Amino acid sequence: MSTRSGFSALPNADLTEIFNFTFLWSLFEARVMGNFASADMIRTKVDAWRDAGELDADQYGVELAYFRQRYFANGAFTHHFTHLHLRPADQPVIVQSVIEGGNSDPRDCLLTVLMIVWRFRNNLFHGAKWNYQLQDQLTNFTHANAILMRLLEKHGHLDS
Repeated sequence: MSTRSGFSALPNADLTEIFNFTFLWSLFEARVMGNFASADMIRTKVDAWRDAGELDADQYGVELAYFRQRYFANGAFTHHFTHLHLRPADQPVIVQSVIEGGNSDPRDCLLTVLMIVWRFRNNLFHGAKWNYQLQDQLTNFTHANAILMRLLEKHGHLDS
């Protein structure tokens, strides 16, 4: 790959997780989001899973703990939080309340985890993560991939 792309500076593990994320997101969008992911559609899906008793938000505790540590420390949001570039449709008030620990509602916790993965997707595919050549993203994408795999196993109808 070209040195101009920034890929040459990335370790193979980083490249693998980023490529895996691209594949998993594509499958997630097709199989779970009906080929049309959006912040509103993600919220609608989370609400439907809650209403059907299929939320299983506790399965994402490790990832939520990681996001809380990354985005909130010493009583304040970290500089990483602003780099998510949350937009109004991304439920920023809910995301902030969950990340700072004031909201432990299972629906809001799963919604927060998914909104962060959504922002990773948008920031990767639309260029924001390229501002720093994708450096220091391995753990972000490792957690995002774990979330997507779990959701695909539960809601992706992969056996059909």
